[in-house]
Amino acid sequence: MKIWTEISKENLAANLAAIQTVLADATGSATLLAVVKANAYGHGIETCAPILAAAGAQWLGVTDATEGARVRAVLRDSGLPDATQPDILVMSATAALPGEAEAIVRDRLTPVVSSLNQLTHLREAAAAATAPLPIHLEIDTGMSRQGVAVGPGLDSLLELLAATPQLHLSGLMTHFADTEVAHSLQTLTQRAVFEQAVAAVTARALRPDWVHVGNSSYIDNDDRESNESSPSKNENDGWLPWLASLAHRAGARPMVRSGLALYGHLLPIEGLSRPAIQPLVRPVLTWKTRVLSIAELPACNLVGYNGTYRATHPMRLALLPAGYADGLRRELSSTNDHPGGWVILHGRRAPIIGRISMNLTSVDISAIPNVSEGDEVTLLGEGITAEDHARLVHTIPYEILCGIRASCPTD
Repeated sequence: MKIWTEISKENLAANLAAIQTVLADATGSATLLAVVKANAYGHGIETCAPILAAAGAQWLGVTDATEGARVRAVLRDSGLPDATQPDILVMSATAALPGEAEAIVRDRLTPVVSSLNQLTHLREAAAAATAPLPIHLEIDTGMSRQGVAVGPGLDSLLELLAATPQLHLSGLMTHFADTEVAHSLQTLTQRAVFEQAVAAVTARALRPDWVHVGNSSYIDNDDRESNESSPSKNENDGWLPWLASLAHRAGARPMVRSGLALYGHLLPIEGLSRPAIQPLVRPVLTWKTRVLSIAELPACNLVGYNGTYRATHPMRLALLPAGYADGLRRELSSTNDHPGGWVILHGRRAPIIGRISMNLTSVDISAIPNVSEGDEVTLLGEGITAEDHARLVHTIPYEILCGIRASCPTD
């Protein structure tokens, strides 16, 4: 096994339970949608989806119908019959793409819809179904990415929905763009627009089963203690209580979507003194490889492409069979003037030396005794976090995790 990931089932289940507890304390009734899209953020759908379902997840979120069908099959193989599996939300509005609407109906998926064209494709695909197809309508409240804007576009969609018995408005949703900022004015504006959308829907006597918003940062940002002294304070200023109140007014249940926190990672919240879930979750993934070979390097030798690192003294290097083709970011490379990333070997840090190649990386083991070919090496985990990598390569933990491409099946 050259490079692989190990998943902590205990941490994943515990993270789900911790987030559900925070939601229950803040709202009394909000449901968690566990996001497993993008191969469970690089953690492996085949491993994570059954763990989450067994731990009580009522909803799972995927990217498209292909990923949804994959989850259905994985859950079936794990012993869960279709009738007892979680609902699966297709989070990208893909229904107008070739074959998507038919696959959504066939695999009992719940699609997100944001246009008349998507709605038309789903209506045709569901024409022969024995029960109405549940859909979730996404409202664009100011992120300008996916969703229908409040106004004539929304009115047309609602009119078609009301006249289409093959489809059922199961959910109404939006996505906030600025949840990593406490007391964000953009979020407050988006909340007001979403309230208008909910009012427009209920005015037509449409009653969604679910109203849902947010992501992991939205939950983490629900600092109701601090909000009590906020200049913009109102009776629903806590983000989670606001959602619960809005859903109740619509005759629906509140739901929040979470992905990153499930896997034990979170973005920092600007201006927040007391995050809600950050102290409660633990990383789920450990990414490993093995020592391929060991070399003694004389002083003054150059290392790697373009000789960006020159040995200032005799060194002992271990070569690892992992590189940027596997998701180990090239920006973790080092020069003599700029340290890069590191790995963990025998419980100690081994700095990356020179440039990371496509499938090979050199690390300094001069201070680590008794290293042998075949020894396990940790690329992520055991003291190295996705946040560490993200900081060094100037990105976010999402991108680090989603970029992992282990060449062997997830353990």
